[in-house]
Amino acid sequence: MTTTSAAVEKVVRLESGRVLATLIRLAGDFQLAEDALQDALTRALERWPVDGVPDNPAAWLITTARRKSIDRLRRDATAADKRAAIAAAALLEREDNRIAEEGQQVVPDDQLRLIFTCCHPALSREAQVALTLRTLCGLTTSEIARAFLIPETTMAQRLVRAKKKIRAAKIPYVIPSRDAIPERLSTVLAVVYLIFNEGYSATSGNDVVRGDLCSDAVRLSRLVCRLLPSRPEAVGLLALCLLHDSRRDARADANGDFVLLEDQDRSLWDSEKIAEGLHLVEAALTVGQVGPYQIQAAIAAVHANARTAAETDWKQIVALYDALTAFAPTAVIALNRAVAVAMAFGYERGLELLDAPELAESLRDYGLYHSARADLLRRLERYHDAAIAYRRALALVENVASRRYLEGRLQVIEK
Repeated sequence: MTTTSAAVEKVVRLESGRVLATLIRLAGDFQLAEDALQDALTRALERWPVDGVPDNPAAWLITTARRKSIDRLRRDATAADKRAAIAAAALLEREDNRIAEEGQQVVPDDQLRLIFTCCHPALSREAQVALTLRTLCGLTTSEIARAFLIPETTMAQRLVRAKKKIRAAKIPYVIPSRDAIPERLSTVLAVVYLIFNEGYSATSGNDVVRGDLCSDAVRLSRLVCRLLPSRPEAVGLLALCLLHDSRRDARADANGDFVLLEDQDRSLWDSEKIAEGLHLVEAALTVGQVGPYQIQAAIAAVHANARTAAETDWKQIVALYDALTAFAPTAVIALNRAVAVAMAFGYERGLELLDAPELAESLRDYGLYHSARADLLRRLERYHDAAIAYRRALALVENVASRRYLEGRLQVIEK
């Protein structure tokens, strides 16, 4: 890969969500913004080898993409919508002149505006989540389709329909009034947490963690808390993200290989994030309006308070998962609870829960389910069955670092 190509790839990985959010605000149209960003990336591959990589690549892409948007509006407008296209182009030109005078920047709140737009109640919950993952996380349509366990063509159609609905309904690209925020809050919190999860356990790529997405999710959580400081679930989500993110540097070793929680060097955990997270979860729980993010934050707090893996209070974690199940009786929560039961009450009991037919069927195409089964089978020295489970997990996992971990485990038990 050339130096220029590597630079463009890095910008796409680190900045695409923020850049696209700003472009959507400027263009007022999802598809136009996405097309213009692709035009700008193509232009970067042409110009950066000649002119050098700019000091602020994200701002360069925004400026270039905005001008490409103007060109597209003028070129593609038909007689019927010529007036609207000219008006949109004029707005973009005025913005172009304003930013040229004031200095280029990616507006921090653009991502929050985009989340609230994606989470408009006019869209289905599936469309809200999918559109956010596509625009803010930069996940491909194929990756999102796999997360929803549906064909890629179906997901592509769903995304197109969502964008068209936003355009047709003239859904504003703004943070709604304070009175209108509560009806979107649960979905907003859900998609912020999805952004964090994709950063904390990257589904694709070479790295265990995408720190850019983790940092974005923490920042967005803080913005939501500032908008709604009295909402304990918003505070709980921020606490949850901070407590998990405190372990970021310990999740991979010097070679970039995945490290299990029990094997992590806890001296690498970020004590400041832990202290803030513990304070926030305690403050949220004292309000008396307990919700799933607060409970998950409490689970993370139990891990954070354990000086060693052996000191982890797994029985308390199981009790917290029991409480969480009342709020969110999902298959993934059941998976996590089964692992906690295994650590608290024995591997056999945990494996029995994992092998329950309903859970096994629900998670048959979920790589983490099979890797969890493989780990318990390995601990029980059922190596043949563990190898089968590891191979099944490998067939479903795309992240390079995670695959190396699974391959390493498989090699050890097959010796």
